[in-house]
Amino acid sequence: MAFLDRTARSFFLAELVSGMGLTFSYMFKPRATINYPHEKTPLSPRFRGEHALRRYPNGEERCIACKLCEAVCPALAITIEAEPREDGSRRTTRYDIDMTKCIYCGLCQEACPVDAIVEGPNFEFTTETREELFYNKEKLLANGDRWEPLLAANLAADAPYR
Repeated sequence: MAFLDRTARSFFLAELVSGMGLTFSYMFKPRATINYPHEKTPLSPRFRGEHALRRYPNGEERCIACKLCEAVCPALAITIEAEPREDGSRRTTRYDIDMTKCIYCGLCQEACPVDAIVEGPNFEFTTETREELFYNKEKLLANGDRWEPLLAANLAADAPYR
């Protein structure tokens, strides 16, 4: 009996017909693909992209040179040098991130007590040379200034889960 059943399915091309039916059913559904450079999907507030150093609303940098991010970085990609200022507070004189070493784990962002270093929403930062992926303090602060409204919104959206 199984032999007749198998022969009938082969003769009538049942598998081919069911496959073509499935293909035609997907033909009339909306497409799942996007035209990437022109269309972009929404990103999660927890997305970890290009790093940025944030400032307070008065323009002062947030980093207090506690060096927790440098200590927690598993890839040893962060280098910080600091010195005290005339008012007694500490601020960084050098804040470097080697993005070729960074594994985008987000531990630096989690360790920071003042939300100074964050991983922003930018994932389109390709370069032609490796030297361009060595971020210094000025470049990180420029990223923070560029993305600040979105960074603040993402941190506010993530605040209930921290």
